[in-house]
Amino acid sequence: MLVLVINCGSSSAKYQLFDADRKVSLAKGVIERIGQYGSSCSDHHAAMKIIVDRLTDKKTGVISGAAEISGVGHRVVHGGEEFKESTLITKKVIASIEKYSALAPLHNPPSLSGIKACAAILKGVPQVAVFDTSFHQTMPEAAFLYGLPLEYYRKYALRKYGFHGTSHRFVAEEAARRLGKPKSQLKLITCHLGNGCSMTAVDGGRSVDTSMGFTPLEGLIMGTRSGDLDPAAVLILLEKEGSSTSAINDLLNKKSGLLGISGVSNDMRDIFKVAKGKGPKTRRCKLAIEMFVYRIKKYVGAYMAAMGGLDAVVFTAGISENNPWLVDRIKKDLAPCLPVGTKFIVVPTNEELLRARDTFNIIKRKRGR
Repeated sequence: MLVLVINCGSSSAKYQLFDADRKVSLAKGVIERIGQYGSSCSDHHAAMKIIVDRLTDKKTGVISGAAEISGVGHRVVHGGEEFKESTLITKKVIASIEKYSALAPLHNPPSLSGIKACAAILKGVPQVAVFDTSFHQTMPEAAFLYGLPLEYYRKYALRKYGFHGTSHRFVAEEAARRLGKPKSQLKLITCHLGNGCSMTAVDGGRSVDTSMGFTPLEGLIMGTRSGDLDPAAVLILLEKEGSSTSAINDLLNKKSGLLGISGVSNDMRDIFKVAKGKGPKTRRCKLAIEMFVYRIKKYVGAYMAAMGGLDAVVFTAGISENNPWLVDRIKKDLAPCLPVGTKFIVVPTNEELLRARDTFNIIKRKRGR
């Protein structure tokens, strides 16, 4: 079975074609500058047409054509509390994704555009939504509720949702395979460390807590995001700086984190180079590294206590994979504090493969009815 996996952003569409039976990728690519000035790709419908044309053009060397695609799997960032797992896309599901666009205004609308474009171009081909938030819907109320009056949760759905769920789920399953134990018998802490960073406590294969919250801003210090912050600090910034809420939102999401602390870059590789030197930004880069590591260690301790034990700490994504010194540093600092035998594992994430696998399984079940 051939499965096409789509990840639509506001001005891009990444794609990958899988042979889901053999679990291998046959083709992949990206369409960029969608809808931007000077681009020949006006919208996501045009982007999907380009993708299908690429896959059916014999000159590309890809044997499989669009007529053979059996399903399309879409990354959808927000599924609210409604979707606890990947699901076959129906009119009702589309309406729900539209509803949750209020919680993910930069992400859900482009996904909807891709879904509607595929429905028009690949007529009759079933589509599946794979939600970033669904893995975290197993968190208990004590973990996902905020200390606000409960009416705001009921009125505005203000709660912790968590993100990067597909990545956390994939690496937790892969870690269980490497450890040679069923995931139901393991207590894991998964660390997705990229430009966006999050950690998840995975107890028996289920997410029981995660660092990102109502939005991806909460939790660890990230490339350009502040992470955990006293809400009163935002009020002070609004008052003292005379900033608008949009300006503060921009500050917290795009100008803070490793970039704001180091004054050099949001890329840990650049920060490490400067930290090893003797330039004017050396101290700031060293501080950025220390703050980044400290926040990770603090969350490991908290999640280990919440789960009542720990079998392994699992690292994934760009910072983990490109900065082995950082994983070694965290391991060295944490090892004396953790249960004897705790493993430290680096697992490259493969969210596209997991989306293809979910799509394959859902369509297979549908056909078996």
